[in-house]
Amino acid sequence: MSGSLNDIERRILDYMVSYLRENTYQPSIREIGEEFGIKSTKTVSEHLQALAVKGFLERDPSRSRGVRILGVDLSPDAVTLPCYPALPDDGAFTGFGEGAETYLTLDRRLAGVRGSFLVRARGDELISMGAQDNDYVLVEPVERGEAVEGSVIVARPGGGGPGFFRVSPDSGGTVLEPLRAGGDPVEVDPETLVIVGRVGGIFRNFDDGPGGTSSFTTH
Repeated sequence: MSGSLNDIERRILDYMVSYLRENTYQPSIREIGEEFGIKSTKTVSEHLQALAVKGFLERDPSRSRGVRILGVDLSPDAVTLPCYPALPDDGAFTGFGEGAETYLTLDRRLAGVRGSFLVRARGDELISMGAQDNDYVLVEPVERGEAVEGSVIVARPGGGGPGFFRVSPDSGGTVLEPLRAGGDPVEVDPETLVIVGRVGGIFRNFDDGPGGTSSFTTH
């Protein structure tokens, strides 16, 4: 696969994957257009052709649903998540994978919460959790009240850039402890704190090691 996807291409591909998992056949061009408010079937076809050129699809023009998705585990027990190279400064995860470096497929039992994503650990920012540089960190959406004491969350205290924090025990959820070494605890108002998500797991790819295997499917 070559070339990054723009927002509408990413959304169309995600829709096609979800549709195929649920129905065992692909949506028609007209159904794709209706899903995204695109009236022109030619425009939808152009988006599909762009996905084909970038290596995400194979198309058979002789068939009305003649599209084959490449490099994706289409099992209904799997879920495909965007993977980001780092937490963006503005914390703006759209849910459509804009800015993602790749997409990884996991067993739905490991990452079944809609809106979850992966981000690469950088340096020692999560070393206290045993995460090494380039490990995949699973972040799941969470309601403010579910960020209980002891949880590791991605938050934006004071409206600044996002970071990894542990909700300090015995603080009533008002103190966040940065996971990065040397960071100072931050006192926050839990009612106004912006929480991007909660860390639900850490995954390490051993493909580069001797005899290692990976549980990830990339697309």
